[in-house]
Amino acid sequence: MAMPASEIESLIRTALPDAQVTITDLAGDGDHYAAHVVSAAFTGKPRVAQHKMVYEALGGRMGGELHALQLTTAVPN
Repeated sequence: MAMPASEIESLIRTALPDAQVTITDLAGDGDHYAAHVVSAAFTGKPRVAQHKMVYEALGGRMGGELHALQLTTAVPN
């Protein structure tokens, strides 16, 4: 079952309220997305920790409702 991009964005923004989130449907099938997340909460954290924060925000939906997520993270300029 596909997961809407709006739900992915909502889950991330709930966990990281200051986040700027851009979601792109890579295949047009609602199963393969790219997410670019910018948040001050990532400051001083290595990329792996930043990604873990986003995956935790998705609450275990990876591999189930959400099949694939190409993730990039950054801190605000």
